[in-house]
Amino acid sequence: MHEPEWRKQLRELATGTVLFDERMDRHTSIGVGGPADALVVPESTAELGRLVALLRAGGIPVFFVGNGTNLIVRDGGFRGVIVVTKGLRSVRLEPRGEGRAAIHAAAGAALAEVVALSAREGLAGMEFCAGIPGSVGGGIRMNAGAYGSELKDVLESVDLLNGGGSFRRCTRSALQFEYRHLALPEGACVLGGVFDLARGDRGAIEGRIRGILGTRSGKHPLQHRSAGSVFKNPRGMPAGRIIDEAGLKGLTLGGARVSEMHGNFIVNLGSATARDIIGLIGLVRERVREKTGIDLEPEVKIIGEE
Repeated sequence: MHEPEWRKQLRELATGTVLFDERMDRHTSIGVGGPADALVVPESTAELGRLVALLRAGGIPVFFVGNGTNLIVRDGGFRGVIVVTKGLRSVRLEPRGEGRAAIHAAAGAALAEVVALSAREGLAGMEFCAGIPGSVGGGIRMNAGAYGSELKDVLESVDLLNGGGSFRRCTRSALQFEYRHLALPEGACVLGGVFDLARGDRGAIEGRIRGILGTRSGKHPLQHRSAGSVFKNPRGMPAGRIIDEAGLKGLTLGGARVSEMHGNFIVNLGSATARDIIGLIGLVRERVREKTGIDLEPEVKIIGEE
């Protein structure tokens, strides 16, 4: 499909926001990224399905984004369409008798909203997500986790959109979760999830959330833009500690710096480019490998053109 044609069809089909040649530094938490050919914010799952079917049929590359955390877009931008799921924000509670309840959350809902609802309802299990800035869809796709827990531990099922634009619900047992990853068929997108939670003591749940938020604020460089944790923890050893012991805190390249507060955060000092950040990621990996023999694996997703 020729570019003018798919742009015209995209504009006609979408009811939500459509932006052409949109800079991705406006849509990523770390604040870098060149222009995507188009950025679309669908307002419903039905609209999302129609958009994906159109783009796939035309051979147009598609990439799905939640809150733009854990994402770095290269300075040359993205040749294709970025689909942002933040328009899909429904969250609802399903009581299941005395001892349990489920929370149904769409992909664009913030994990923080699910945590807040679970706390209000006295539902235990989501506390570890307190302070994680991502969306439900991105969190499920990355199998987000902290403090020894992961989203796979509380998920009952996941709603998916396949590459052809059709929908299906998959039970937790039918899905292949790994550390910081959910294996999905090519072109599939997470539409939402159902979290199965046990009722607990509301005061204790709120106390755990306050404790986690306090720990995060004391350790994480929240005063600067970042993409969250840059590297996966190898063999259960915190990547931040490895980077710290390698003497790399404060290492700077252009406008990017390894945080002095937490070694597994690379922050944008205000003028960083994607080249700076990606270059610093490579430099940290190289120096850690030289000093320790450990090859740190990035947790952040890097897409786009140089």
